[in-house]
Amino acid sequence: MATARFMVAGRVQGVFYRASTREQAIRLGLDGHARNLADGTVEVLASGTEEALAALQRWLQQGPPAARVESVRREDAGLVVAPGFRCA
Repeated sequence: MATARFMVAGRVQGVFYRASTREQAIRLGLDGHARNLADGTVEVLASGTEEALAALQRWLQQGPPAARVESVRREDAGLVVAPGFRCA
């Protein structure tokens, strides 16, 4: 299992980005969370297979229909996350 932290910038708050990310992560079998940050970005911490993380990253670059993603930055994280995927 691998864990990655994604920082997503753009119009990603108030457009169901976190909830849609949760749905996608669950479909991919990932654990972790998505949360809004004060600077307007969304942080996604996800743990699972490399293939599932790569698929999530591709999805994050588009997001739900109302989102306008400007950038997605990925960094590998040596963390263990709790089972399940939640929005914070």
